[in-house]
Amino acid sequence: MGKSFEALLPEHEAFIAKQHIFFVGSAPLSAEGHVNISPKGHDVLRILSANQVAYLDLTGSGNETSAHLAENGRITIMFMAIEGPPKIIRLYGKGRVILSGSDEWDRLAPKFELLPGVRQIMVVDIHEVKSSCGFSVPFYTYEGERNTLQNWAAKQGDEGLHAYWQKKNMTSMDGLPTPIGEKLSTDNM
Repeated sequence: MGKSFEALLPEHEAFIAKQHIFFVGSAPLSAEGHVNISPKGHDVLRILSANQVAYLDLTGSGNETSAHLAENGRITIMFMAIEGPPKIIRLYGKGRVILSGSDEWDRLAPKFELLPGVRQIMVVDIHEVKSSCGFSVPFYTYEGERNTLQNWAAKQGDEGLHAYWQKKNMTSMDGLPTPIGEKLSTDNM
């Protein structure tokens, strides 16, 4: 059933390109810390090479993945078929956060449609790809993307988003600092 690979194969890339949702898992080093699993929608993931992906991270009520990547880099991305033949693909790797204003942002941002509410880009260097059956994943029908976040972010404008980030995205729920929080703290000094 399950198979392990050192890099993405063309069939993995084709499968990933068809998915409308993926999930990101991360955790702090502390055993008392919270494990985070975040669903991601929209066309925000890019395959940069057989061993590297990046996704556009949109504003949310928390910023757990960012804090975890800054602390330890561990990340798993999971894709699963909700239509068609069953399959699950997991990407295991080390990730990092890219913020606007950096050279890496300038290099990566043109690969994405910068949606309202864009907060950061997550880059993941993949060290293992695992496929599994997904036999128990139920069928769902994709109806379309929700535009609620984009509409909210557009209404906030840049100043409103920065204020929201300062209120909700400076640290993780376990108190770990986030890269955007550190940048906002430096910019405000």
